[in-house]
Amino acid sequence: MKEDLPWSDPEKAARRLIKYAQEFKPIQDGRIYTEVLNYPFIDRDRATPAQYTAGMQYAKDAGWLEKMHESGTYTRITETGRLVEPFEFERPD
Repeated sequence: MKEDLPWSDPEKAARRLIKYAQEFKPIQDGRIYTEVLNYPFIDRDRATPAQYTAGMQYAKDAGWLEKMHESGTYTRITETGRLVEPFEFERPD
């Protein structure tokens, strides 16, 4: 069972995902591969796949990330997304 973390709030989840997108140096026409976002969010931040999906949807709806490519392998951060204040969180161990 996942501990009580802030990722049930889609906006906080989206801002955390934006943090990873902002830190990544995009490659090949600005692409940010899915694993760059989902691995740290699910593994290190201990989020669930549903929280990842909700955060990604929020980020897309807010115009921070482009719609995921039809292959599901990458997205791109928008100019608006580059300006978003990311959600910083230190997980208590």
